[in-house]
Amino acid sequence: QVQLVESGGGLVQAGGSLRLSCGASGSIFSINAAGWYRQAPGKQRELVANITSSGRTNYADSVKGRFTISRDNAKNTVYLQMNSLKPEDTGVYYCNGVTSELIGVRWRSFDRWGQGTQVTVSS
Repeated sequence: QVQLVESGGGLVQAGGSLRLSCGASGSIFSINAAGWYRQAPGKQRELVANITSSGRTNYADSVKGRFTISRDNAKNTVYLQMNSLKPEDTGVYYCNGVTSELIGVRWRSFDRWGQGTQVTVSS
């Protein structure tokens, strides 16, 4: 079964940077629209940034100017570059993507989530 797999999380001091990656495992043709979400303890999951298949981007107000979402279609990978990190950026970051997958002889679309990667920003 196709899964999205995140990597790149960790512990960083305030003001530091991290780069998250989201790739696909399994048989997949493409990741179409994709996004990064995060969930802080005791809070609901929220959208951080998303990107269309053509590269149009959208950001939460709280991360504009600090985070950059990008993609490498040849590698079926989506990235989130996070700069000037703040303690309030702490949370589990999840990758979400609409994938095109070959099931038997038909291409089908699925909404996939990764397992999440922890980002902790210390003050």
